[in-house]
Amino acid sequence: MRILIIEDDRELREFLKRNLQIETFTVDTAGDGEEGSYMGRTHEYDLILMDNNMPKKNGLEVCKDIRSSGKTTPIIMVSIQSEIGDKISLLNSGADDYITKPFSYKELSSRIRAILRRPHSIILPTLKIEDFTLDTMTQRAFRGRKDIYLTRKEFALTEYLMRNAGSIVSRATLIEHVWDDDLDPFSNTIESHILNLRKKIDLFSNRKIIHTVPGRGYKIDSAEYGIHA
Repeated sequence: MRILIIEDDRELREFLKRNLQIETFTVDTAGDGEEGSYMGRTHEYDLILMDNNMPKKNGLEVCKDIRSSGKTTPIIMVSIQSEIGDKISLLNSGADDYITKPFSYKELSSRIRAILRRPHSIILPTLKIEDFTLDTMTQRAFRGRKDIYLTRKEFALTEYLMRNAGSIVSRATLIEHVWDDDLDPFSNTIESHILNLRKKIDLFSNRKIIHTVPGRGYKIDSAEYGIHA
């Protein structure tokens, strides 16, 4: 899952990025409202976390920009302002939730998970197909009773494929949702990660769930699906 943080406080921005990455989220950042508005309108994100008080454009303006572009990405607004009027204005501009500084990271993380669990995202804590189980809360993976170690990026890739189980996910979509802007689109990083996942998840099982659809992308599906290479 890919999150955009729009925050002008560099220390807070980096703190949030580090902790969200630990939770296996892919994170992009913007340091002012103008940059954040552009990124929010031109990239695909699963959630946007933004400060309200920022240079160039404030959160209210950025939120309106993003909603005017047709994006329905969930938005959590962060601000030191606690007046009821400000909250109403921000929520009316299209924000999905509001948290006031100072806040605990645990509370913020819970709010993020709660929003991502809403019906339009269908974010379930435990994902399962065949005998493979992915627990997003404990960040553990199992094939039958075998505990499988996945790196953070492997976990994020597997989670995205699992949340789209049965559907073909293109390489471009994986870049948008699992990797950040630093990835060279011409590198073989995705192919390498898929190969590693096959070795960990499929190698010792007679029932393969990770499939390549030539010219179209990848999918996790039941073992009856025919393309494994």
